[in-house]
Amino acid sequence: MTAALRIGVIGLGMMGRHHVRVARELDGVELVAVADAQGDPHGVAGGLPVLDSVAALIEQGIDAAVVAVPTGFHEAVALELASAGVHTLVEKPIASDSVAGERVAAAFESAGLVGAVGHIERFNPALQDLRRRLADGELGELYQIATRRQGPFPARIADVGVVKDLGTHDIDLTAWLAQSAYTSIAARTTTRSGRPHEDMVSATGQLASGAITNHLVNWLSPMKERVTVVTGERGAFVADTVSADLTFFANGTHATEWESVAAFRGVTEGEMTRFALAKREPLRSEHEAFRDAILGRSENTVTMREGLVTLRVAEAVVESANSGRSVELAAD
Repeated sequence: MTAALRIGVIGLGMMGRHHVRVARELDGVELVAVADAQGDPHGVAGGLPVLDSVAALIEQGIDAAVVAVPTGFHEAVALELASAGVHTLVEKPIASDSVAGERVAAAFESAGLVGAVGHIERFNPALQDLRRRLADGELGELYQIATRRQGPFPARIADVGVVKDLGTHDIDLTAWLAQSAYTSIAARTTTRSGRPHEDMVSATGQLASGAITNHLVNWLSPMKERVTVVTGERGAFVADTVSADLTFFANGTHATEWESVAAFRGVTEGEMTRFALAKREPLRSEHEAFRDAILGRSENTVTMREGLVTLRVAEAVVESANSGRSVELAAD
């Protein structure tokens, strides 16, 4: 019988508490240590002592770690874990900037360790099913991916703006769904909260496949919305990642009798299908993928190199907003 992977979690805030819960429940994994220099605000440690440093976490003899500290500390914590030979899942974004992200990715690659980034939307059941359907050609040619991600301000965020925090979700899932990289991006941002970072962004982009993208992201809305609309040759898919629902709106086949509308050579409304999906918790699926990558069973994690590409696109979004110009992106 294979011994359970010894795992530790550093960072016990809003996201870290959920990592602790899932790690405790996961087959083949034993949560042996937790750490946070600020203590345990949500009381998730249970019978485990709350350690105060990465070094103390490493001393517990861990095989793997989850890093859920503020973004500004990602690089230092991840590099210390890589140096100690610990497989690591770092919450997104991989680091505060792409220069630091490159150092983190290179450290895990050179050490031969599993390094993953917590882009959890890839593990949402609605998006996983959508990606499979797109890959199977159910939509035909893909024309556009549009996302809307908005809600109240998350008190957990202090060191990055909405682009690197929330926007990286949509950047990553868009390129992943289309299986195509961004080639250009143009954006506008605004700051309304009095903080030094942007609160709202509207961005448009183009992928190498020729598909166009549109992203509306903010944390100043009283309503929570997480929607991805993929439009193509045969209709449109709508994925709601809050409810994990996936719906397909087919192009209609019936000609209209309304003369002025019939002259427009576009599509008409057709049948709507809502798919029945098994709705597993995305965080649990993410942890399972991390565990299985360490054990050599499968390679379904979001790699650090992929996380770095996403961060570079996010930086291009901010650059475009600051310069007022579209930014071209080099192929990675």
